[in-house]
Amino acid sequence: MSRHKIVLDEDSLPTHWYNLGADLPLPAPPLHPGTLQPVGPEDLAPLFPMSIILQEVSGEAQHEIPEEVRQAYRIWRPTPLMRAERFEQALGLKGVRIYYKYEGGSPSGSHKPNTAVPQAFYCAQDGRRRIATETGAGQWGSALAYATQLYGLECEVFMVGISYRQKPYRRVMMETFGATVHSSPSSATNTGRAALEVDPESLGSLGLAISEAVERAATDPEAAYSLGSVLNHVLMHQTVIGLEAKEQLAAFGEKGPDVVIGCAGGGSNFAGISFPFLRDKIAGAEIEIIAVEPASCPTLTRGVYAYDYGDAVGMAPLVAMHTLGHDFMPPGIHAGGLRYHGMAPLVSHAQNQGLIRAEAYGQLDCFAAGIQFAKAEGILPAPEPTHAIMGVIEAARRAEASGKEQVILFNLCGHGHFDMQAYDDYLSGQLQDHAMPEGERDRALAAIADFPAAPAVV
Repeated sequence: MSRHKIVLDEDSLPTHWYNLGADLPLPAPPLHPGTLQPVGPEDLAPLFPMSIILQEVSGEAQHEIPEEVRQAYRIWRPTPLMRAERFEQALGLKGVRIYYKYEGGSPSGSHKPNTAVPQAFYCAQDGRRRIATETGAGQWGSALAYATQLYGLECEVFMVGISYRQKPYRRVMMETFGATVHSSPSSATNTGRAALEVDPESLGSLGLAISEAVERAATDPEAAYSLGSVLNHVLMHQTVIGLEAKEQLAAFGEKGPDVVIGCAGGGSNFAGISFPFLRDKIAGAEIEIIAVEPASCPTLTRGVYAYDYGDAVGMAPLVAMHTLGHDFMPPGIHAGGLRYHGMAPLVSHAQNQGLIRAEAYGQLDCFAAGIQFAKAEGILPAPEPTHAIMGVIEAARRAEASGKEQVILFNLCGHGHFDMQAYDDYLSGQLQDHAMPEGERDRALAAIADFPAAPAVV
């Protein structure tokens, strides 16, 4: 094993996922969108296999990873943990050791197959023939398109319109894996047609794309719906990232990280790197855990904690989360995977418990950080993890100012090979910063003012 990189062997693959919900006070339950009563398994059965539903509501800390899923994981896992020595030198800061978990070597180039594979596996076991889903930047859609091929399923993807236009090769990748891809809002669903009537040039949003995918799955008895972030079972599947990173840091001779950082849109990649370390923090370890989000869609830093729909039109359950309002339309930034109006309930719950905190940055600063990292480490980050890199730079500056040696760990959740238009826009001076549209947020939040009240923040 080199000093710069540690790769575990296949026998070191985690055998269990970790469920943070088992170690936190009970969160507020999701509510049925029609009755406003707590959702039961029977309410979710039309959309999800029972095995996934049971994971979603589980209070158990450990869930065994099926051997069939571990076999598929072995195609790209364990993923490497890198010491960013050249990046440290480029920053010119002393007393800081930076490590990154690199998820860009998966079949789709991101962390998303960590949950796409088990979700497709459970759907196939349940006898479903096809899966409908949404995708923002295309990372999740391409991961699920790949995973459905492993188990002989059809895949239909509703891709947020602005990303469909900005990232055509992500669409091509999904189609190469056999998926049918729609630009959302689309003419393929009642939800999409209604949105296009209001705004034929709509940029789309993850909330709107979720509504289209839920509609498609709910009207097809042989279909299931699959979500790439937000839900408890999705976050749990992603904990293979942090579980591997723990073992790899120990192999580097580190006692553990002082700071853990991930970018946050819906919460899956942030949860994947941070939740196993949150368990240590709950047990008394001194670890700072930071979620970094875009300044134009700052759910954790500028949203409210409230019951809100997970989709744009109210087909999904209401969940207690930090939200900007379910029909909030964020600006068309290139980090499409971070353009979500809400945050995973478990991530929101962890912030309410004082276990994590959030930062928000503009996309110009983030792209500058991503390019600085690429020049030093030779890996071109996707636009989403450039936010984490910006958070790392700020954390490293604080560490140097404090005079304390610190270990910083972050999740480099995907490569930017299909995001060259974004980098071209930045390098040519065409990329712009976008402030959060205050009036749009206020309008969207006013629309949920009469929803059931979320429990008071602890």
